[in-house]
Amino acid sequence: MKRSASAMWNGDIKTGKGTISTDSGVLSNSQYSFATRFENGKGTNPEELIAAAHAGCFSMALSGQLGEAGLVAQSIQTKGTVTIEKSAGGFTITAVHLDLTARIPGASQQAFETAAENAKSGCPVSKVLNATITLDKKLVA
Repeated sequence: MKRSASAMWNGDIKTGKGTISTDSGVLSNSQYSFATRFENGKGTNPEELIAAAHAGCFSMALSGQLGEAGLVAQSIQTKGTVTIEKSAGGFTITAVHLDLTARIPGASQQAFETAAENAKSGCPVSKVLNATITLDKKLVA
């Protein structure tokens, strides 16, 4: 299985602009620029897309882990936050933090925590990232 997206860029790094599109059409010429990446401009940026991809991947992986334990989540809410830092070699994604709140009828705290940790390490996006991945998890009744 392969998934594809494309990016187009015009101009220099500071004043140029680009667009990002996905083959699925969910993103279609979505604008990105220096301002959307390093300031508070309107549009998306690669790090935001990585955060979304990681949150989505983790949530699905958690659902799978819960299923293996005979549990079904009523809701899984995950927020991904990517940290990008400038170093001598340029910018690097150094960390991703996942903030999870889940409602899982019949789940013990231990079963929830085990499933969440397995999902964190087993999610394909986690495996591809060369960054520190942290997870805060909350099981709600």
